[in-house]
Order: sequence, then structure tokens, then C-alpha cells
Amino acid sequence: MDSDGTQDAQGTHATPVPRPARALPPMPSGLPPVPRQSPGALPAVSDWLSAPRPKAGLGIWRFRHVPPPEGDGKQRMDRALVAGVVISLVIGLFLWSMWREAAIPYQGAVIRLFVRAEWFYPGTLAPRENMWQGYEARVAASGVFLGLLVYGVGRIGNWGEVLRHLISRRDQPGRALRAAAGALIVLMFVWPEAFPGVAWDPLPIFTGVMALIALFSGGFEIFENEIITYGVYVLITAAVLWPFAKLGDWVGLLRTWLARPRPVKNGLVPSPPQRPASVASRAQWPELRGEGRDKAADVLSAAVLSGQMNDVDCVRVRRMWSTAGGDPALRDAFDDTVLQQGGAAWTHPSGARDLPSRTATHDLLVGQVRIGRCVPEDRNPAGSRGAGIALETAVLGTSLLAVGPSGAGKTERLVRPVVESLSLQALTGQCAVIAVCAAGTPLGGDDGYDVVVKLGDPTSVHDLDLYAGTSDPDEAASFLAEGLVGDLAAVDSRRAATTLAQVLGPYWAAYGRFPSVPVLRELLEGVPSALSDLRDALRSDDHAVMRRELDARVRQQGSAADPGPALADRLALLDRPAFAEFFDSGSDSPFSLRAVMHHPMRVRIDLPERGHGEASRLITRLLLAQFISMVHTRGDREHFVCLVLDDATRVVTDETVQGIQRLRSVNAGVVLALRTVSDVPEALQGPLYATVGCRMAFSGVTTWDGRRFAEAWGTSWIETREVAQHAIFADQPMTRALHAFRKFVTGKAVTRDAVTVRQVERERWSASELAHAVPAGHAVLSLTDVRGEHAPPLLVDLRG
Repeated sequence: MDSDGTQDAQGTHATPVPRPARALPPMPSGLPPVPRQSPGALPAVSDWLSAPRPKAGLGIWRFRHVPPPEGDGKQRMDRALVAGVVISLVIGLFLWSMWREAAIPYQGAVIRLFVRAEWFYPGTLAPRENMWQGYEARVAASGVFLGLLVYGVGRIGNWGEVLRHLISRRDQPGRALRAAAGALIVLMFVWPEAFPGVAWDPLPIFTGVMALIALFSGGFEIFENEIITYGVYVLITAAVLWPFAKLGDWVGLLRTWLARPRPVKNGLVPSPPQRPASVASRAQWPELRGEGRDKAADVLSAAVLSGQMNDVDCVRVRRMWSTAGGDPALRDAFDDTVLQQGGAAWTHPSGARDLPSRTATHDLLVGQVRIGRCVPEDRNPAGSRGAGIALETAVLGTSLLAVGPSGAGKTERLVRPVVESLSLQALTGQCAVIAVCAAGTPLGGDDGYDVVVKLGDPTSVHDLDLYAGTSDPDEAASFLAEGLVGDLAAVDSRRAATTLAQVLGPYWAAYGRFPSVPVLRELLEGVPSALSDLRDALRSDDHAVMRRELDARVRQQGSAADPGPALADRLALLDRPAFAEFFDSGSDSPFSLRAVMHHPMRVRIDLPERGHGEASRLITRLLLAQFISMVHTRGDREHFVCLVLDDATRVVTDETVQGIQRLRSVNAGVVLALRTVSDVPEALQGPLYATVGCRMAFSGVTTWDGRRFAEAWGTSWIETREVAQHAIFADQPMTRALHAFRKFVTGKAVTRDAVTVRQVERERWSASELAHAVPAGHAVLSLTDVRGEHAPPLLVDLRG
């Protein structure tokens, strides 16, 4: 199978990946050891594999994510709705008490319109003797009035909305239980005699129905049939229960309960499935079993269940299976490798199967690292509030710009989790990472990297190749010019690249390698001895073109537009005793960025910040230019490559901004951390914000920095409510008196509210809000992935 350098024997690859200088203890089985999980790490690997990961919005932590319910039932009811319910209930009780006391005007006249006059004494509702119809007519009228009263009061008080808020918008089984409690309360008023301890009189519902049936049938003989009598009981009870059954979705809950597994013959009840079967059986490697690779699946399942595989192993093996595709030969090779090596198959060339330590929470199955929690506040979308926020390679592929003052947490809460996640994915063969930071920055120990370049430190094992392993003088001149003078507005980078090419080309033709820093500096300064030695080396007729290049460089020296002095001055920063043993293209252990383009490597480059700040910024700028040049010329773009700059001060140039914009199409990205936007030339601030897809503003940014974020995030339409209070002037004396009394009691004039609701366009986050409304330990983050999907700015608690 095509290994991509992830499983070749150590030292046998054409360009072997450097290994950290540490020994791995042997295992009795001959396989590399399974790393121990750090405290607070993921649970058992089988549980981790089987955990649900539902689809969610961009940037949402998917591991065991529970999407919020569509309803908003947990919000409080509106005060106007509560007031309407209370007022309508009071009015209903008042009218019902007046009805029972026959105190409603024309109550008797209305009833006599629908019944015979001989049933009552004239002018009253008192039934005549031996006229049972008069008594039953009064009972039936009370039942009808009660029904109309409940309907009218319910409509006026919007009781339906109250019931939906209290019952329908809840999750099961709480929804069904609340509906059952409501039905029980109503039944206590309909059938109080059925509940011990209830002493009040029943509402005239059953008696009213029985009275109507008796009046229409001409007597009570119909109730001698028990079927009709008990049928009335059942119908009334069903009529009471039906609306609550709809509100509580009793039928849906019953169907769910019936769908549960039933007891088997041996009397054991299997536990109900907590997640889809395809997810629950992920630890059994169903993708292999579906293709008839049962032996390999059994080996891997046993390794997972016995704890011999960690999350890195599982993702690495799954990646190799997906790489095999539908090729039978590759699948057979996959089987053979798994049967021989088990969970240790295709181990990273360094032999590492995990990092020495982890500080962040990772889910390698989907390639996410959790960096915080979305704050449940109004400016964040409802679907994201309270959810975890995570980064992945799909969003890092659009590049990320983070701005925040020193101490805001850029390194601890962003850079280190990102580097840690990319390092873990490098162990699975999915990506490569280059972290550039000042010496002593806490980005993990040296044993967590394949290559550690400590510039200016004599104990450094590796050197840095200024020419990135290229053999093309024009390419080397291009990114070298960008790194040396790309930040100087007075020097044209293209002229500087031409000047460098006029020196590097002849030197390569003469010696088959590029010059060291001191020699290149002398050639750019025009030292006669250096130029004469190079011209003597080009005496052959085969180098006539290169002699002409060198002569052109000599003629250019001393002119006003000559960029040579500026280039030589910048090279002087690297031509220092502290760097005497570095930047030599002929050294024994040079590290070239070109190696990262072909291998899933973990690289950290430490810069000498103390006393060499300008040199460190020059090297960082050179590394960014090399990175952009290398990723655009690499042929194999299968694995993701990321450059993380812990301090990108004065690093961005016009050419690098254009290069960053094209990274998403070549499966690469950069992470730039800045203390302030002022560290970028003002002319490039707007293009830089437009180029990167992910922007992050930490707490403590200034309003000047916040202005750039506000411009990049734009505006949105929001609904505003404006309330104006207008004084009420009464014309009637009684109303004036009431208003005067109310003002005397409350101390305020009687007013009415005029509410205006309108749609306005406002900034998502203003510069003032970013500077003053972001709490400590928080940041505002917007994301865009390589497919074009984007997430609006979210206020994220980086400590959650």
C-alpha cells in the first residue's frame, strides 16, 4: 500500500523523517507500547468510538453534542400573558358565582326563551310541583352556561397558549406527565366523589348532560339501560382527557414505549439502544465486516476492547482503510498488515503513538479540538448557546487571525491546543505542523516533536536551511527577498529578488550549492575579493550566461535604486556570532520546510527573542514566505499542512497576503497571532482581514483594533422595540379623580406606552463592545471553512 511515509521502516525512506532523540521501551509482543492516557483524558476507547457525534453547525463541538430543542419552552411566560390568565380567571369565577345566585340580569328571561312556561311559576325560575322538567331545565342551563363561560374566558385569557407553554413545549416524558396532572385536576372538579378527601360539589357537567338527555327523551326511563348510563360516563371522561392527550402527545409516547425491545425467551431484557446501531457498533469496525474482512475486524475489535489501541491508533487505521478504497490488492495488503501488527500498524515513523501529554480536549475521529464554550447570551445564535466550540482543519484551511494583548491567552488557549491537535493528527498521517515561537514558549516538550530547531542555541540538533531545500535560484531569491526586505516600503521586493537571483544563480552554477550567510552578504555588498573569486569560478564557456548575470549585478552596484545595501544590512542580523553555526546549507542536519510538504511531521522552531528580536522577526517572515512558496509547488496535497506563528509581528507583507488567500485551495493554512493590529502595515490591514476566513478578538483589544473586526464582520438586521410614554388627559370628572388618586399614591402621572417595533441594520460587534464588553478569558470568534460555510461572530468562554 502507499504509505505516504507513515509506516516505512526507520531510516529506509528516501528522505527519512527526523526522529526525536528518545528510546521507546520494548513490549513482549514486539509492538510499540500503548501510551497511557493523561488525567482527564477521554474515556475508554470503545466508549469514545461509540459516542454519538450528530451533525452540528460550523465550529460546534460534536462529541456527545445535544442539539437544543426547537421550542423555547424554558423561557418565562410573558407578563401580559400571565396577567391575562389571572384577570380572565377572576372574571370567570365572578360570573359563575353570579349565575349560581341568579344575580345576572335577565338570567331567567333568557332561560324561559328555550323552555316551556308551564314548567315554572310565573315570573320566576321556581319549578312547579310535579314538574321535574323545570328543575332539569335549570341544571341543563347551568351546564350550558358553564361550557360557554369556559370557552369565552379561555379565548379572552389565551389559555391555549398557556397550556402549550406549560405542557406541549416540554420534552417527554415530562410533557406527558404534566398533561396527566392537568387532566387529573380537571377530573377532580368533574368527579369529586371519585377522589377521597375532596368535599366540594361537582361542576354541572355530568348532571347537565343527563338533564339534557332526560328532557329530549321525555323522562328518566332511558337511564334504566346501564349501557347508556355508563356510556355517558365514558364519553364525558374521554371529552375531558382528549385535549390533554393531544397536549401531552400520549399516543406518540405510547408508540415509543411499544417500539422498545421486548423480553427474550431467557427472561433477559436487552437495554434500549442509546444511539443508532451504525454508531453504537463503531468499535466493532463495521466498515471492515461489511466488506468481508472479519479477521482484521476481530483483531482490531479485540485491541480496542482490551485497551491496546488509543484514539490515535483507531484514526490512523481507519485512514489507511479509506486510503485502500475499492482496490482489492490494497485491501489484501491492509488485511495482512493488520493481522501481523494489530493496532500498531502504520505507526508514525517516529514510533510515537501519542503525545507525551495533552492539555486540551480532542476528538480525533472528526479532527476537532475544543477551545471553549459558547456563552448563552443574546448576541450568540440560539442554536449555539451553551455548546462547545471547536476548531478543525476545515476551518484552519481558511487561515486564522487572532488579536489580543499579552496575557489574554492567545498561546495557552488557542495556539497550544491547535498545535497539539495538529500534532496528534500528524501521528495519524493526516497533516503536518510547523510551530514557530520564542524560546521557552509552552508549546509542549521536545519529545512531542519530530524536529526541534533552536536557533541561536549551540545544543540544537537541527539547523535551518534558508533556501528551503530548493535548487532553483529564482525560487530561492523570491522568498529570501520577501523575508529580508518584504516589510520595507522603500524597497521593491521584485527588484530585491532580481538582485538576489543575480548572485545566487552564478554561485549555484559555480559550486552546486547556495552561499552561506557571510558569503552572500559579501556578494551583496560588492566586496571585490568575493566577486572576483566567483567570477574566476565561472571561467568556463558553459557559464557565459551566469557571468553576464554577475556582471549585471556589478553594474547595478552604487545606483540609487540598488536594493543590495538593504539586503546586506538585513543579512547582517543573521551574520552574528550567535548564529555562526546556523543557516549553513552544507551542515550535517539542516531542516528544510520542503520535508514537511511530503511527510506528516511535527516541527517546532524556537526563535532567540532576547537580544535578537529583529532577527527573529526576519526569520519568521522568511519562514512564512517559504511556506507559501512550498505549498503551492508541492505535488502531493493529500495531507493538510499548517504553519502556526505564535507572534506574527511585522511578518505580513503584500506578497504573503496574496499567498495566504490561495492556501485554502492547496490544503494548507496559517495561524497568525498578533498583540495588536498595528503590528501589520496599515495598508495591509484591510486585505489581511479580508483574506483570512477565521478571525478571533481576545478580551482587552483596543477600539482601534476592534474597528477592524467590526468592519470585517459587517452588519445584520435586528428588531428593535422603542417604548414612548404619553400622558393621558381625562375629560370625565370621575376619571380625573381616579388619575389624581393614582398619582398621589404612586407619585407618577398616568401614562400609556406607545411601542414601536422596527428592523434596523447594526454592527454585529462594535469596536466599543469588543474593547469593553468582552470579559476576561473570553474571545469573539468567527469561522469560515474551505467549503464556504461560515459561522457568525460568537462570544466564547475560553475557560469552558
